[in-house]
Amino acid sequence: MDTARRTTRTTAIVGVAIALAAGLTGCTNAVSMTAAPSANAAACADAQVRLPSVVGQDAALRNTDAQSTAAWGDPAVAIYHCGVAVPTVSDLPCFSKGSVDWIRDDRGAQIVYTTFGRSPAVQVVIESSKATDQVLQDIGTAVSTLPKDGHRCLDPSEVNG
Repeated sequence: MDTARRTTRTTAIVGVAIALAAGLTGCTNAVSMTAAPSANAAACADAQVRLPSVVGQDAALRNTDAQSTAAWGDPAVAIYHCGVAVPTVSDLPCFSKGSVDWIRDDRGAQIVYTTFGRSPAVQVVIESSKATDQVLQDIGTAVSTLPKDGHRCLDPSEVNG
């Protein structure tokens, strides 16, 4: 009977190990990312739950492994981080998309958009050959919930030169 009990226990342990391994294998599809410095801000969590399940025409939301991040498409065509450094001054182009102001930084195959006038700030990296700034419109409702900090994009006529 002692041998039967050991066999049953060993079988149970092996079964749990297999189930655990199978569960972890399912997690390998997550996009590996690093959380931004202020990713734990409550406002990031509020925006996170409002992110759309699809951006562009058909880029579906994927799982990520870092707080206040998101990725759409497989491979990812748009990457989202909430809690990045808040820009206060920039000589990069600034424009409004919906009710959110964005700074645009072209980096070859990627375009990096950072919210302007929101704290905490959001950064969205788009693969320019696979997506457009329509992604910004798609996530605009979520991002617009972030508190305004008093900065806004200025028209060139508003800048003293």
